[in-house]
Amino acid sequence: MSLKRRFIPFLIVFLLSFPCYYGLQGNPPYDYLDDAYAYDSSRAYESWPWRKFGSKIMGSKRIGKVGRSLASVKTVSVNDYGAKGDGSDATEAFKKAWEAACSSQGSVLVVPKNKNYLLKPITFEGPCKSSITVQIYGTVQASADRSAYSNDMTRWLVFENVQNLAVQGGGTINGNGKTWWENSCKVNDDLSCKDAPTALTFYNCKNLVVKNLKIQNAQQMHVSFEKCVGVQASGLTVTAPGDSPNTDGIHVTDTQNIQISSSVIGTGDDCISIVSGTQNLQATGITCGPGHGISIGSLGSGNSEAHVSDITVNGATLSGTTNGVRIKTWQGGSGSASNIKFQNIEMYNVKNPIIIDQKYCDQDKPCKSQSRAVQVQNVLYQNIKGTSSSNEAIQLDCSDKFPCQGVVLQDIDIEIGGGRATKAVCNNAKVTEKGDVSPSCT
Repeated sequence: MSLKRRFIPFLIVFLLSFPCYYGLQGNPPYDYLDDAYAYDSSRAYESWPWRKFGSKIMGSKRIGKVGRSLASVKTVSVNDYGAKGDGSDATEAFKKAWEAACSSQGSVLVVPKNKNYLLKPITFEGPCKSSITVQIYGTVQASADRSAYSNDMTRWLVFENVQNLAVQGGGTINGNGKTWWENSCKVNDDLSCKDAPTALTFYNCKNLVVKNLKIQNAQQMHVSFEKCVGVQASGLTVTAPGDSPNTDGIHVTDTQNIQISSSVIGTGDDCISIVSGTQNLQATGITCGPGHGISIGSLGSGNSEAHVSDITVNGATLSGTTNGVRIKTWQGGSGSASNIKFQNIEMYNVKNPIIIDQKYCDQDKPCKSQSRAVQVQNVLYQNIKGTSSSNEAIQLDCSDKFPCQGVVLQDIDIEIGGGRATKAVCNNAKVTEKGDVSPSCT
């Protein structure tokens, strides 16, 4: 009898806990979503990360706070608005799903796994009511119909004027770029040069997280951050054939306070390109190749003024690229590229490992010699080692009117395969060398 009195209250508590458990499980907060918890078309999560909560939920005084957070999240699936995920056009469904999510408090827009959604050019525009997360688990693929871009030939997927945005999920964004590459003037000299879309553009966004995505075969650039503030980009895999024209991996312009980390990039152009208006950028854990390396510039084209400052690339591996770490500026420009650090970089069979080119000219006709130039100053190259595929491992070709100032080479060891020595060509550059530097400018 005593045993029954002890067991019955326990049984009642146990049974009452089941509705609470499943109620919590059905509506998880977007803060805890990641690639491991994929959302499918039945709108049920495959698993729920209790281990991330640990004692914070089970038997904790904080359960009320967590419960309120769970209840406040709205999950919106594109399938709820007519997207089929069978390769058919889902543009209108995505528009409606975005409008619903953007107008809701603390929402999650879900692109389900194991589905393929075809999209024409689309802009996901803010401002939104509050923070918003886009969980891409499946594949988003661009329309191959070039006429679909008649209104704007420069952009495919755009997030514009959105604050506190996260785009993540482990899915794939496929630019379907082959038809654009075949019609590029860089592939066929008989064709006139025309614009092609950037696959994924973030324009005028603040407090932005982009992580754990595969972005491939862009029509032109893969990812572009434009006029953004406070960006964290991590865990990105960006790929396109090495001969695909102008397919920069990550492009940054007019953006401040951006971190790019733990990403693998291999395309037909710059792995990372950093252009005017960029300030306070840090790139770490970057794997680059094939491609044109990591570039600041080009800057100053068309006699324009350009400013880039406080750039740090710390920890990168480049393999088989046509350039390593590069600063490129056009003659006739103005402004400055300053406070730049390239540190702890490994290179394997890179054609131009370290290069400053203040006579950059990417046009059919030779560029005219001009007296003005973008000032390059305070540039550190530190602990850069590996192999070059060319004899000249260091090329500093600076302006005679605006020579490069404050260039430091520290602990550099770049050779040609087989241990043969390389050369350094340093024109109009004020260089200080520290530690063991090979090849040397002196």
